[in-house]
Amino acid sequence: MGFAFPPPTFSIGTLLLALSIFLVLPELSAGITRHYKFDIVLQNVTRLCHTRSTVTVNGQYPGPKIVVREGDRVVVKVVNHMQNNITIHWHGIRQLQSQWADGPAYITQCPIQTGRSYVYNFTITGQRGTLWWHAHHSWLRATVYGPFIILPKRGVPYPFPKPYKEVPILLGEWFNEDPEAVIAQSLWTGAGPNVSEAHTINGLPGPLYNCSAKDTFKLKVKPGKTYLLRLINAALNDDLFFSIANHSMTVVETDASYVKPFVTDTILIGPGETTTVLLRTKPASPNATFFMAARPYNTGLGTIDNTTVAGLLEYTSTSPTSMKKLPLLKPTLPAINDTAAAANFSTKLRSLATLQFPANVPQTVDRRFYFTVGLGTRPCPKNQTCQGPNGTKFAASVNTVSFVFPSTALLQAHYLGQSNGIYTTDFPNNPPFPFNYTGTPPNDTFVINGTKAVVLPFNTNVELVMQDTSIQGAESHPLHLHGYNFYIVGQGFGNYDPVNDPGKFNLVDPVERNTAGVPSGGWIAIRFRADNPGVWLMHCHFDVHLSWGLVMAWVVNDGPLPGQKLPPPPSDLPKC
Repeated sequence: MGFAFPPPTFSIGTLLLALSIFLVLPELSAGITRHYKFDIVLQNVTRLCHTRSTVTVNGQYPGPKIVVREGDRVVVKVVNHMQNNITIHWHGIRQLQSQWADGPAYITQCPIQTGRSYVYNFTITGQRGTLWWHAHHSWLRATVYGPFIILPKRGVPYPFPKPYKEVPILLGEWFNEDPEAVIAQSLWTGAGPNVSEAHTINGLPGPLYNCSAKDTFKLKVKPGKTYLLRLINAALNDDLFFSIANHSMTVVETDASYVKPFVTDTILIGPGETTTVLLRTKPASPNATFFMAARPYNTGLGTIDNTTVAGLLEYTSTSPTSMKKLPLLKPTLPAINDTAAAANFSTKLRSLATLQFPANVPQTVDRRFYFTVGLGTRPCPKNQTCQGPNGTKFAASVNTVSFVFPSTALLQAHYLGQSNGIYTTDFPNNPPFPFNYTGTPPNDTFVINGTKAVVLPFNTNVELVMQDTSIQGAESHPLHLHGYNFYIVGQGFGNYDPVNDPGKFNLVDPVERNTAGVPSGGWIAIRFRADNPGVWLMHCHFDVHLSWGLVMAWVVNDGPLPGQKLPPPPSDLPKC
């Protein structure tokens, strides 16, 4: 169950013959090259007594686990055997000097077409912890995702007690329909998409759904042991509360960055985010079995899958016969709209901020930005009936600009100096039409379409405030920045106050993340240093909002030194 030390050792050649994905296992020395092969194939998957042809990696749902060490080089050959185009994104990997391997379609690469392949080649530099990988084209990541675990360099211990065992816990969603058909229908009609039929833990819906009792994830534990649970929210469109009945958890890391440990009964985890916790089991086998459960946090007006997924925590010292007779204890999860519980968790997160793991927060700011993020509408095309608000189409935007993905990759256009006709650099630094963002919405909710970017000189210190809006309902937005980690220096409810709020910023030990929720009806302030040249996507990790345009791009220019310049594209870079 999960990853335990030490795994058996195989040669790469043996594994190539035996497996479609091959892995050099982590007891080998750090700084080695680890090779994988991802075959993108259709596989019949049955959940909730419903079988559908599902896009998978190597026939696995969820996909294979990658385990590497800090300093390792990772080479993944992705071969597309299906009709859909696809890309793979290595969520949270900085991609220093490997910008062409980031993976978002039409940003750093064109998609991998049917019958084609692409080799993602990158080195893990200065990172360790829990990350993940997923498809980054349309809604294919509904089933194409898996854990990406970076162990510390050999001889470097965790800054917390060594666990007895490590277990990835991937939270996802299951659709009885093809997710590609779900989003296609939504974009055509202008309405919100159909919701998923179930949430999942490691691909399994658990016993609370009809016809799913046999599809239940079971975590078998021994008494008096410490388990490291690597939680990953791979759901398409839901923030999730997670809890284990009668057990507390110690949070030690988020988004592959260590945090000051704290104990909690409930975790809030947004799509794209990871949270690593220590679970200390009871000293003796209890006379009970325990649910681990997750259900959504949501304050928006749209329909969501408001169901609860459950797995089982079972003590192995209990006999199977007596286990069937044990009471099954359930955790108490916060209400779906419990914003106070969400804020209570997120505000506890602080960087470790030690000499070994410092919090390198930019203390000065070169460029300040204020972005509104939220929903809006677009007019219904002529001769079409639309099912969005008042006969319009739903849209989403940053500073009222709804992003339009180009037909060629932005990074290639930037590298070749051929941005004309592909993207413009006039993205607004501030909202073009100020209003009371968290009050009564304006009458005009239309957004503008565009492929716009912000250009930053190399090493610019950036401060960005992202403000939720009440248009179509206030809600949390998990914003993910590619190519960078950032520090959350401030957050609050209501409208950001540029005079008084900066004085409350935490510039000492703010949490470091790659994905963070803009609070429902509130704002978040982040800082980062633009020290990674290239074109980097920033988007809401609710895939419906990404599909509606809650996206923008940062173009970071080259620095003066050789290692600060965008390298040339690889020879097998896919063509559009």
